[in-house]
Order: sequence, then C-alpha cells, then structure tokens
Amino acid sequence: MLRDAIAFYNNLLDDQSAVEAQATLNAQMRARRLFFGERAVCNVLRPHFYQPQQWEYLRSETETLLLAFAKAHHACLQDAELRAQLDLEPYEEALFTLEIGYTAPWNTSRLDSFYDPDAGRLKFVEYNAETPAGMGYVDQTAESFLALEVMRRFQQHYTVRSFTLVRSLLATLLEAYRQWSGKDRPARPQIAIADWQDVQTLNEHQIIRDYMAEAGLEAILCDPRAMELREGSLYVGDFRVDLIYKRVLASELIQRMGMDNPIVQALRQRAVCMCNAFSAKLMAKKASFALLSDEQNAHLFTPAERAAIEAHIPWTRRVSERHTHFHGQPIDLVPFIAENKERLVLKPNDEYGGKGVTIGWEATDAEWSATLRQALRDSYVVQERVEAAFEDYPTLVDGKLHIARRLVDADPYIFHGKTVSGGLTRLSAAALLNVTAGGGSITPTFIIEKRA
Repeated sequence: MLRDAIAFYNNLLDDQSAVEAQATLNAQMRARRLFFGERAVCNVLRPHFYQPQQWEYLRSETETLLLAFAKAHHACLQDAELRAQLDLEPYEEALFTLEIGYTAPWNTSRLDSFYDPDAGRLKFVEYNAETPAGMGYVDQTAESFLALEVMRRFQQHYTVRSFTLVRSLLATLLEAYRQWSGKDRPARPQIAIADWQDVQTLNEHQIIRDYMAEAGLEAILCDPRAMELREGSLYVGDFRVDLIYKRVLASELIQRMGMDNPIVQALRQRAVCMCNAFSAKLMAKKASFALLSDEQNAHLFTPAERAAIEAHIPWTRRVSERHTHFHGQPIDLVPFIAENKERLVLKPNDEYGGKGVTIGWEATDAEWSATLRQALRDSYVVQERVEAAFEDYPTLVDGKLHIARRLVDADPYIFHGKTVSGGLTRLSAAALLNVTAGGGSITPTFIIEKRA
C-alpha cells in the first residue's frame, strides 16, 4: 500500500540523516540551478509517490477529459456566441485566428488537480494551456533526490521510476516544427526560449536551453524586446530564430509591446513557428471550466465526456446576473454567491500565480462582498470548493527532523494536446498553492512498486 511506502521512507530518516540529506539536496540544487529567483524550489525531503495503478488512473482520466477540452476549443473557434462565454479580450480575438501550421494549438499544457488516491477523488481546478512551467525543474529535482542516501536505501525495497519531461517537451516542439516547416525550411531549427529577462523562472529556461544544446540544437534565451523581423526572418542580433518556445504570456507581450510587435509580424508572414500558439489561450481562461460545466453546453459533449466533466471538473460559472443550476437545483447566481462563501472561490478569468483569488471560507464577509462587486465589474469565475489532498512530508527545521502535513497539488503534463507523460507535484501549507509566488514547494514524482 502507498501509505506503507510513505511511512517506510519517513522512518528511514532521523535527525542526523535528515541533516545529511538536506545538505546533499542543497548542494544538488545549487549545482543544478534549482531556484525560483533566490529561493530553492524544494523544501521537503521526500518525493511524491504513486503506485502504477494510481498513476494510470490519473493519466487515463486526464486524457479522457482532454477530449472535452479539445472539443470545446474547436467549437469556440467556429461559434462566436459560444466563444463569448470565455470573455476574450479584443487582442485575443485578433490573434487566435493566426495560422499555426501544426495540429494542436497547445503543444504542451498542464492540468492542475487535487488527487487523493485513497479516496479515489480527482478534481481539476485549472488548465495551464498557454505556458506551462516547471518541466526543467521537475527533471533536475528528480535527479537530485536520486543522489540522496535515503533514496538509495528506499530503493533496496522499492523500484522507482521517474519521468523525462524535457525530453518529451523537445520531441513535441520538434514535431510541431516539422509539421509547420515543410521542405523549404532548415531541418534542425534554431530555437529562442522567449520570456522577459527578469522572470523568476529564468533558471528553468537555462535548464531547458542546456538540454537543447546537449541534443545538438542551437538555442538561446531571449527577451522578446530583443527580437526584430528583417529580410523575411526573425532575428535576435545575428541569431536567426526558426522556432519560438514561448514562455512569455500573451497578455504581457501585447501589453508591453503592442499588437504590431516582431513576434506577431513574423507569425503573420509565416517567418517563424511558435509553440504554444496564441489560440491556446482560449482554454487557458478560467472560464473554460465554466464552459465545460455549464448545463447550457452539455450538448457539445458525448456521454463519456459529460461523465468525466461531472466527475472531475468542479461546478464553475462566469460571474454575472443570471439564473443557472447548482447540481441540478435552479439558482439566482449572484445571491447564491453572496450567501455561500463557505463553499466557493472567486477567481479572475485571466490571471496566474494565484493573483486576485479570494477563497470564500478564509475571507471575511466584507472581503467576500468586495470581491463579488469587483467580479460583477470585471471578468471573474466562481468555482465550487474542492476537497484538497494532504500527505505527511519530512522536513528539516532548526536541525531537527519534522514531519509536516502538506497540501498536495497533482499536475499532469500533456503533450500534443492529448498525451500525459509525467507531472508536477506542488506542496503547500496554505489553501492557495502557487510556488512561483512564494507559497510552496515542488517535489519530484516517482512511480514505485515494492520489490518481491
């Protein structure tokens, strides 16, 4: 049983071995650049474990749900009235129609969930369909843990399997480029990892760039403001860019550089391939969960897809003056939100990193009322409270071993818009879980089985 494996691992540690493990882990993290800005990405001493059947359940249920997201995405491209439910910005309407040149607009993505294997409970709360982060950190953190003596002792009793996310990322990017390029482009693209030069995830960009270099590809880190379009090609100085691995958010790109920036110009002229496409933003909106779960859209989905939505997507609605249903019961939405803060969360439709999220059961009545008034002015969703998952993790506190209860976020990575391969595990002591915002830790994910 998984709980037995967790207890076995935790019992391998005492004060002295925890001090030694932390020292080794610190050295590994320094050598591998495992930092968000100046803060180490991991502050616990155990990986996250799944048994094979538990991981298979998470993988298969995620892939079933992705069929519904893909169907919703396609329907929104064709139907302006349906697309209006996502509350797109004018620039998003203008950009999503740009030709992308490959099959899936989200080459890589990540669905964030709370998954309790013991209870068989899986609820997704957000779809990171635009610029999913963390793959480089996850790979390198897994390697760091495999260097620990406690992991070597654990592996005497359990087999351990990790994932190679950056390898899957690169294969996906190259396949998208192959579909886009045809015969008149270089077979091996020159790649720019595009993001602002001061982001806290710059170390992860460097990890991914180094992997690309080891694979024999020319790759650079690039602030979008350093790009220019000339003679039909996109350049950073003298470096020709054939493929953009876009980590900058579309909203920030347009806000800072306008609609006529070099990236948009190059895409319009088919001078560069970019992953992910701007149209990936449609399902990245928080309102995509409202679109899937709203009874008025049930006709879009097959019975199997509706069952997956009912099982794994929490009740979500765009905040507006309207009547709808809450688990089959008719409600007047705004009064319902006002009167049920203990079971609801309010989220901005297009923010990240936990910005603007108000958790009803932690908010005062005044805070909840103020957020609801703002939600009626701006673009917000309301989402039903999801029961979180928790596990005990060993940590080092003042030189002593401490076992702490942590909230666990299970976030499978998706490639080509349909295939799950590995995941991000985030930990927090708070209900609002975001690592880059300073609210938690990551730890690697391993599939384990007890040795005969």
